[in-house]
Amino acid sequence: MKNWRRSSPARGSATAGRAAAVFPTPGQVPPEHRLPGQLEQSEYLVGGRLRTWKGPMQEVFSPLLMRHGSARRRVRLGAYPLQGAKESLAALAAATRAYDHGRGAWPTLPVAERIRSVEAFAGAMATRRAEVVRLLMWEVGKSLSDSEKEFDRTVDYIRRTVDALKDLDRVSSRFVIEEGVFAQIRRAPLGVALCMGPFNYPLNETFTTLIPALIMGNTVVFKPPKLGVLLWRPLLEAFRDCFPPGVVNTVYGEGAAVVGPLMESGGVDVLAFIGTSRVADILKHQHPRPHRLRSVLGLDAKNPAIVLADADLGNAVGECLLGALSFNGQRCTALKILFVHSSIADEFVGRLAAAVDALPVGMPWEPGVWVTPLAEPGKPAYLRDLVDDALGKGSAIRNAAGGTVHGTYFHPAVLYPAAGGMRVWDEEQFGPVIPVVPFDDIAAPLDYVVHSPFGQQISLFGTGPAAVARLIDPLVNQVCRVNLNSQCQRGPDAFPFTGRKDSAEGTLSVTDALRVFSIRTLVAAKGSEANKELAAAIVRGRRSSFLSTDFIL
Repeated sequence: MKNWRRSSPARGSATAGRAAAVFPTPGQVPPEHRLPGQLEQSEYLVGGRLRTWKGPMQEVFSPLLMRHGSARRRVRLGAYPLQGAKESLAALAAATRAYDHGRGAWPTLPVAERIRSVEAFAGAMATRRAEVVRLLMWEVGKSLSDSEKEFDRTVDYIRRTVDALKDLDRVSSRFVIEEGVFAQIRRAPLGVALCMGPFNYPLNETFTTLIPALIMGNTVVFKPPKLGVLLWRPLLEAFRDCFPPGVVNTVYGEGAAVVGPLMESGGVDVLAFIGTSRVADILKHQHPRPHRLRSVLGLDAKNPAIVLADADLGNAVGECLLGALSFNGQRCTALKILFVHSSIADEFVGRLAAAVDALPVGMPWEPGVWVTPLAEPGKPAYLRDLVDDALGKGSAIRNAAGGTVHGTYFHPAVLYPAAGGMRVWDEEQFGPVIPVVPFDDIAAPLDYVVHSPFGQQISLFGTGPAAVARLIDPLVNQVCRVNLNSQCQRGPDAFPFTGRKDSAEGTLSVTDALRVFSIRTLVAAKGSEANKELAAAIVRGRRSSFLSTDFIL
């Protein structure tokens, strides 16, 4: 390709060869990672029962193609229910009955008992690790190590949420007295929550809303993401067995067919959605009483990096590589555009291109694999269009085989120089395309951040305290996390995770999520002797779950 960076023919052809041979034959799949068979999922959970679906099904194909001679063929993984408005409204009705205007068994249950249910679920979930990890690899193309990390991090998130609620409840287990009035202030649930996660972290990101919603006493309807659906099947029995009937309900199908009716009904009290701002806007506008709707949204991001002239180049290249290409760049926190000072830009791009050339590519189970096939249908073609647009407007591909497409595999492309007017300047590529923009005046990248419709995070690379400090103060008013000499990321889960502008609504962290899915509520009384005796009798007799001084250890 004439736009590749100059490199030795041996290295260029070797890289291209690795990309072209990324898909194995069926016999080359290690036995421990083969699927036991196709998963024809006909079950769905509503009202505490696993029901059998007898209607139309949606077939699921893996992004991991298999070679048969010279042909590459799709692997059918199974199918799941393709439901409609009737089924989604039945799930909502079950959740509504279980909540019963806050009078249901789950929202009135003592916190300690809700915690026991969630802990039981975490234990049951842990026993299905191997199945879920295997399906993560086959459904979304995530590497074995990343799939294992996602599962383990999710179980750990559940346990951290339990610990955070215990801390929160301990603070609330005492009475406060102000101006002759005594009160107990606790957090109470909001109602019925609709939880929807993204395909790139179908397990972890869904649970970061689902678990805090549940543990705070809400009932839930959840829809698995469009990709990564079958991996939820091994967990349905655990949901059924660990929570009262109707507390957790599932819906499957096209979003417009099943989610639209839920929102239009007005029966959803909390919308927890991780996806695009365009879809979030549609969902919120469908609700007939938007002032009553609490929204918890994780949306678009176009996180930039700014690499100053005095940056540690080795660290900057390494962190930008991680930030731009971890899980093929399919993360909202990924670095999606890099601004590099002109004095070091050529060297930075050369090192970055060499690092990309050295990345192991292949199937998710291959040791050390970095770049894998893409799960979204049509995504390789979309990324190729972005690359071609940039090439037509003066950019060039700086790494060997960058931008080549082999079926569902897209080889990472380092584009330099990138500039305004290119589609990749504005569009969130959500894939392995890395635009690098040279700058002379720091006002240029700052202007980009200011005028961006997104405001999640930024990475800032530099070693001079004065220069870095001058940038921190304006940047914290544009984004919600400034990462010094490191990639953008969500963790640790105890840190607030949110965004400005069109990037988020509400804050998700282990502690913040508990607050997002609840509201401060209090029982108060004037400090008369009669009121004191009344409250004391209720507490001593343990007659109320809310008005209680029980201390959870």
